[in-house]
Amino acid sequence: MAETMAQPSNPDLLAEIKACFADAVLNEEQTADEILTIWVTAQDLKPLCKVLRSKLSQPFDFLFDLTAIDETTRQHKVIPHRRDFTVVYLLRSYARNQDLRIKVALTADAKEVASVSSIWPNANWYEREVWDLFGIKFSDHPCLRRIMMPTTWQGHPLCKTHPARATEMGEYSLSDDTRDLEQEALKFNPAEWGLKPQGNPEEFMWLNLGPNHPSVHGVFRIMLQLDGEEIVQAIPDIGYHHRGAEKMAERQSWHSYIPYTDRIDYLGGVMNNLPYLMAVEKMAGIVVPERVKVIRVMMCEMFRILSHLLFYGTFAQDIGSLSPIFYMFVDREKLFGIVEAITGARMHPAWFRIGGLAADLPKGWDKMVTEWLDYMPARMADYDQMVMQNSLIKKRAVGIGAYDTATAIDWGVTGPGLRATGFDWDLRKKRPYSGYENFDFDVPLGTRGDSYDRCAVRVEEIRQSMRIIRQCVQNMPEGPYKADHVLTTPPPKDRTMQDIDTLIPHFLGVSWGPVIPAGEAMMEVEATKGSNAYYLTSDASTMSYRTRIRTPSFPHLQMIPVMAKGQMIADLIATIGSIDFVMADVDR
Repeated sequence: MAETMAQPSNPDLLAEIKACFADAVLNEEQTADEILTIWVTAQDLKPLCKVLRSKLSQPFDFLFDLTAIDETTRQHKVIPHRRDFTVVYLLRSYARNQDLRIKVALTADAKEVASVSSIWPNANWYEREVWDLFGIKFSDHPCLRRIMMPTTWQGHPLCKTHPARATEMGEYSLSDDTRDLEQEALKFNPAEWGLKPQGNPEEFMWLNLGPNHPSVHGVFRIMLQLDGEEIVQAIPDIGYHHRGAEKMAERQSWHSYIPYTDRIDYLGGVMNNLPYLMAVEKMAGIVVPERVKVIRVMMCEMFRILSHLLFYGTFAQDIGSLSPIFYMFVDREKLFGIVEAITGARMHPAWFRIGGLAADLPKGWDKMVTEWLDYMPARMADYDQMVMQNSLIKKRAVGIGAYDTATAIDWGVTGPGLRATGFDWDLRKKRPYSGYENFDFDVPLGTRGDSYDRCAVRVEEIRQSMRIIRQCVQNMPEGPYKADHVLTTPPPKDRTMQDIDTLIPHFLGVSWGPVIPAGEAMMEVEATKGSNAYYLTSDASTMSYRTRIRTPSFPHLQMIPVMAKGQMIADLIATIGSIDFVMADVDR
């Protein structure tokens, strides 16, 4: 069997749901990832969701993801009756440590379903995204407007009928009227966002923070309603960095899409490759060798350190301490040198492959890694003095942007931002993947859920990642760096030219890519910024039928209005810095 994430099985869950919601027609579907998947009608969706959130003994309190699939050109459909679109909800019960997938079938002439944003607040942005990219309407949504595309955009890009490339579209021209329309669309009108002005209009103002501002860490805009210096409302505006990463996947082979994953959280490097490849391997039934698992863990933890060091320095810089970032960039360069020696590249190695790795570890790799591990503890102690014990940092960060565990779950927070509230949830511990169950490490937790704790958790995670890497060095198993499987691409070089039976699969695998069996799978990792997951749908082709990228940064930014209300602008800067997001991870 292919590698599975250790999600506990609960065969009685479906019976429990049926007992609480006897009126609904629930049809079960078998998926490659073995997540319980049920089909419901559009009419039954919202009542069922209310039951799942509040009526079960161990409720599904977390909306992990919400997306859609255009089924109009799909050949291998799992249910016989007509459907043109499928809306997919992935729910999680932390108490059960279990996921539940709900699907709703829609036809092209009835693309509407009830909004669940009143049940799970973080559904707001996910529903806006589905409306924007698929044209599916969510009734009773508080503000159903585009979120990724400009308001003037025509069509819904993830529909199969929408062009994937500029060469498939007509000639572009910008008339004076079109230019004026685009300029007008850039203006912020509170009423269009469903906002009602608060207070006396003569006593407050609207201020644009971004989209080009050093403290918003990318092309990102927040509209602030201010009463003096106090924030009354904060409205995040995203999409400026949208590149159509999910659309691109429909035109790339399973293998050639790997480099695109590096560019999602561009600070996460090969960690972006892992959930994508795990999902492909799950559908294909590929089991990777133990050596591959350990190497993957080691490289992922290196990139966790690289990402956290950048966060550490920029967070300190945002709130008034300039020196640390220069020291931390020196340490990142030392680690990047090791990454380059192993993979051949620095930030975007795209080094993981279907079934394994691009190459084996080079000679002398262990000496380089060990020297860096011996060097870093003293540097981390210095940074504790420079940043964590700095009185200015504490005054700017302690108690700022705080939230509790329940609020974090409501808004879809994962990773260090969730653990900073004291909630002990780390996917590497709760559902070990890639052999994480064989490593000894601790899960850092905060207590206040504020900006300082979010930083402190990441700092300790650097130390724990170093601990994991040292175990990789000391316990690296022997063996191949690729699985012995026909769909592993490309095959090991020493086997590609032996005979016709190896030459032909090699030629087809490189030219067209492997044909992955029809099905779907979602695989998740504990990434640098939280839970990162790829939900892949295969139609028995050399390319993905639908690639859904669930990123942690997307829901994290949605929570800014909750954290910002009542703050000063300077406090908002500290709050934004403590979230640790990447706009490519948000906009995709």
